[in-house]
Amino acid sequence: MRAARANCPSRPIVFSLLLALVALVPEVISAAPQKNSNEEWLVLPGDIGRPGGRLVVSLRAEPKTLNPLIATDISSREVIGTMQADLVHIDRATQLTEPALAKSWKISPDGLQYTLVLRRGLKFSDGQPLDAEDVLFTFRLYLEEKVHAPQRDLLILDDKPISLRKVDSQTIVFQLPKTYSVAERLFDGLSILPKHLLEKPYEEGKIAQIGTLTTPANQWAGLGPFRLKEYVAGQRLVLERNPYYWKTDAKGNRLPYLDELVFLFVPSADAQVLRFQSGETDIISRLGAENFSVLSRQPGDYTMVDAGPGLEYNFLFFNLSDPTEKTPSEVPQKQKWFREEKFRQAVSAAIDREAIVRLVYQGRGAPLWGLVTPGNRRWRDEKRPHPPRSLEKARELLKEAGFSRGAASNGDSGLLDSSGKPVEFSLITSSSSAERTKMATLIQDDLKQLGMRVQVVPLEHRSLLDRVTQTKQYDACVLGAVSPDADPNADISVWLSSGGLHLWNPSQAHPATPWEAEIDRLMKEQLYARTFGQRKKLYDRAQEILWEYQPMIFLVSPDILSGARKAVGNFRPAVLEPYVLWNVEQLYFKDDVVKATR
Repeated sequence: MRAARANCPSRPIVFSLLLALVALVPEVISAAPQKNSNEEWLVLPGDIGRPGGRLVVSLRAEPKTLNPLIATDISSREVIGTMQADLVHIDRATQLTEPALAKSWKISPDGLQYTLVLRRGLKFSDGQPLDAEDVLFTFRLYLEEKVHAPQRDLLILDDKPISLRKVDSQTIVFQLPKTYSVAERLFDGLSILPKHLLEKPYEEGKIAQIGTLTTPANQWAGLGPFRLKEYVAGQRLVLERNPYYWKTDAKGNRLPYLDELVFLFVPSADAQVLRFQSGETDIISRLGAENFSVLSRQPGDYTMVDAGPGLEYNFLFFNLSDPTEKTPSEVPQKQKWFREEKFRQAVSAAIDREAIVRLVYQGRGAPLWGLVTPGNRRWRDEKRPHPPRSLEKARELLKEAGFSRGAASNGDSGLLDSSGKPVEFSLITSSSSAERTKMATLIQDDLKQLGMRVQVVPLEHRSLLDRVTQTKQYDACVLGAVSPDADPNADISVWLSSGGLHLWNPSQAHPATPWEAEIDRLMKEQLYARTFGQRKKLYDRAQEILWEYQPMIFLVSPDILSGARKAVGNFRPAVLEPYVLWNVEQLYFKDDVVKATR
């Protein structure tokens, strides 16, 4: 899901990670230039690899596009990430910003100007030089409303766009309309595009039509480690080494090591496992716990890696939206229960999170009591309680809220509200997620022990989102989301009452409750705070309020599970997307005989 902008910036899923600004940030400088003074390369630490070979990975679906301006699906983003580059990058291992196409940046004392200096001698994958004109053109595309780029929301602060101007061929000044706590993180994931190839289609109004998989290789270029070579519909996409790539290893060898990177289109998780077991693919990621366990138990020439909890959070929430003309008549009656905070607290107390981790994820996950997962160590509020499951506490809360156990009109014993009506409601979840369907079933059983009658209703994902965000025709829902960045601003549309992903009551014109108004205030203040300490204090308080009122009952965060052939060097999965290809330029084959082209 991509957060909608609600008068504040949000990060699409394509972006990731965290670093707060200090009041005065010194210039950030990359590695020293190479011997050739016309080229300023970035030197990467890590094991020195051997050149050559073809690495094969699988995708669940074909990418829809190679164009970063319109890409929203996971497969497209995965491929684009290997073909493009950004000005400032967030290292997926350290979660800190680092120089990329820009070798340095300076921030003005008032925090409103960012001066970025490009590396000298950089070229696109077709050999054409990069300069400040390409940067200006790129941001013109991202900011153009008619282009509808998903990145545009990032570049609007306080309802005003970021502006930029060219100082010289290597220097660009970005002007912010308002100070922003982590402005340098905005540059991550904003691919710098070639003006010489895209200016004409843009002027002709055809920019959204270019970058298809059938684009001739000589008509598409980027600044990433690989470039387009071949597309076979329904089968594979082949990329080849970019000979003009601007990174080297510690010995000065130009990266990437691999000659080719192949994406196979494999339609199911089980089929991906079979391809990996047979040796047809070299890396596998986004594994479910069951398939990970199968591969871990069976001997093979591969290594499986559990990187620990990532930034995915699964949660339960109730329909607290104002009724519409499409809202079924029985929903407002149930909302009287849902709006009672002690009812929500009782539900939270009754849910066995440890059982969900054990039974749904085979122990490869972590229970949650808040939106910030264990994978996001810097922003967790360590003072938040992690109470164990307690049916006794849940029953006590329900009693205080006027609920009681008794016989309903049909003679069945169950939980009754203060007017004697049985507590019954439906719980929708995505039919495409076996894990969340299992969660919903476990929650159904947990709440049955309180006398609640819960019906689990799996729905197609689009239909589910339509009910939650549009028609409001639901009682309760189990859903999940992945924070695209460890920084809190990544989930701003979840926090803010006006946000499209404020799921229990989305897109409010005005905060429906005082505590939602307080969260709004805290989150907006931290957006523009200048130090990490200031931001953390505000964010911790917002987490406290979310825990107290429980509009989202957080459940579990699954581990990031992946594997690779033992011959693949520098394989270091991260807990942030892209999990396994974030350092694709450094991947190599250790074998004495480099893998031959298949």
